Amino acid sequence: MSSTSPPVTSPPVGGTAAAPPDPLRRLLLDLGDALLGGGLPVHDVEEELRALGQALGAPEVRVAALTNGLFVALDADEATRFQPVGAALRFEQTADVLHLVHRLRTGELDGPRALAELDAIRRAPARWPAWVADLGALPVGVGVCLFLQPAAANVLAAGAGSLIVVGLTVLARRLPYLRPLLPVTAGFLVALLVLSLARASLLDGPLRTIVATLAILLPGGLLVTGLSEIAAGAASAGTARLVSGAVQLALFLAGVAAAATAIGMPASALANVRVAEPSWWVIGLGLAIAVAGVVINVNTPPPAIPWIAAVIAVSVTVQVVVGSVHGAAIGGLAGAVSAAVAATLVHWLPGGPLWQVLYLPAFWIVVPGSFGLLNTAQIEVGNGAQSVLAAVSAVFGVSIGTLIGSVVSRIPRPSLAVLRPRT
Repeated sequence: MSSTSPPVTSPPVGGTAAAPPDPLRRLLLDLGDALLGGGLPVHDVEEELRALGQALGAPEVRVAALTNGLFVALDADEATRFQPVGAALRFEQTADVLHLVHRLRTGELDGPRALAELDAIRRAPARWPAWVADLGALPVGVGVCLFLQPAAANVLAAGAGSLIVVGLTVLARRLPYLRPLLPVTAGFLVALLVLSLARASLLDGPLRTIVATLAILLPGGLLVTGLSEIAAGAASAGTARLVSGAVQLALFLAGVAAAATAIGMPASALANVRVAEPSWWVIGLGLAIAVAGVVINVNTPPPAIPWIAAVIAVSVTVQVVVGSVHGAAIGGLAGAVSAAVAATLVHWLPGGPLWQVLYLPAFWIVVPGSFGLLNTAQIEVGNGAQSVLAAVSAVFGVSIGTLIGSVVSRIPRPSLAVLRPRT
C-alpha cells in the first residue's frame, strides 16, 4: 500500500532539495485507499476525507475518488497525488478504519499513530479461517429461501446448492485465475441441481430457489451502489460499477440459461412462482438464519452483532409490510430508509457503533429482498419489457433509499441540552 512516486522536479533556486511529501496528504491517501477498498461509495469517501482534512488543518483539501484510486491535494496550489486502491478489506477491517477516521476527526488520535494503526488493521488476521467465513453462504442461502420460497424441498435444495457455492468460492480463492468464471459456473451448477429436481417433480418454483442460493454472490449491492453514485454526481465511478455489476449478472443468467438448455427445461419452468406464502414466524426464522450467515461470512465485529441484528429486523419488517402493499420498489426504498434511521438512532446511543457498521449488513439483506433480481432473471425467459421495468424500479427504489439514508446519517447527534425541556 504505497502511493505513486512524486514527479521529478528541478530543485529550486539555491540548490535546495524538494520538500518531502506532506504527512497529512499521505494520511488522507492511505485512508482513502482503505475506505475504497472497503467498498464505500466514492462520494462518501470524498466527503469523509474533506471533513477529515478540515479537522486536521487543511480546509482547502481537494479529493477526487474513483473506483480504482483517488487524487488528493491539500490546496489549490499544491500538486495532486494519486493513490491506487490496494487489496480489498474485510468488513471488520472496514469497521476499524471507519472508527479510526472518527477518532481522528474528534481529536482522539494524531496522524502518526493513525498511520501505524491503519497498517496494523491491514495486517490483522481474520477472526476465523477463510473456509469458516465461506460456510456463511450456507445459512444465507437457506435463510433467504425461507422467505422467498418457503417449501421444505426448496429449502433443502437451497442448502445443497449453497454447499456448491461454498466449494466454488474456496476453489476460486485458491486458484485466482478461475475467479472470473465463478458467476457463470455457480449459476450453471446451482441451476442444474435445482432444475433437475424440478424436472423430477421433487420441487416447484425453481427460480426463487436458484436466486436464494446465489444471493450471496449476486451483484445487487454493486448495482445499487453504482446507481447511488450516479445520483450523487459521481458518474464515472457509478457507471463503472453498473457495467461491472451488469456483466456479472449476465454471467449468472447465462449459467442458469445454459443449465436449462442442458436438461431440456422449457422457459416456463423459470417463471417467478411462489409455492406458498411464508408466515411471520417463517420470515423471522429465515431472517435470523440469513443474518447469522452474513455475520459469519463478513467477520462481523462481535460487539456490533446485537445492534446489527436489531437494525436488520427493523428494516426487513418495514420492507415486507410496505412491499406487500405497494410493491418491491417502494418496499426496497422503505427498507433502506428505515435501516438508515434505525442505524442513526443506535449510533446516537452512548457507545453505539458507527452508522456504516450498522447500515451495510442491513443493506446486504434489503437488496435480495427487493426481488429485483428475480424480475431480472425473467428477462432471460421471455418476459421482456415488464421484467426490465420491474427489475430497474426495484433496484432504483433501494438506491434512492440509500441516498436518503446517507443524508439521514449526517444529522448531528442531539445534545442533552437540546432535548431537555425549557422551564
